[in-house]
Amino acid sequence: MFCGLVFLVCMEKIEAVCPLCGRPIAEPSNRHHLLPISEGGAGTPTVVMHKICHDKIHTVFSEKELKRYYHTIGRLQQHEEMAKFIRWVRKKDPGFYDRSVKRKV
Repeated sequence: MFCGLVFLVCMEKIEAVCPLCGRPIAEPSNRHHLLPISEGGAGTPTVVMHKICHDKIHTVFSEKELKRYYHTIGRLQQHEEMAKFIRWVRKKDPGFYDRSVKRKV
């Protein structure tokens, strides 16, 4: 069974890591359905990630885009706007959250 967490093992310490940005998981965090529920994704794999990372995904992509192409972490990371966001957020504390990320431009 896929638990939706990525773990980093280092010097006998295990911590959950956000699959999108690579920072340790901290609150606020939530689950992202790789295939949106509204597009038939109920019961499909989810991944735990920072709320800011999850919000950014849903700000950049429509549910249809997530279903059609951006349904893997690798594809999300390759998108130009997401790559720029990831470079920015990696410099932040794992618990950092900014509500302005939810605004569509």
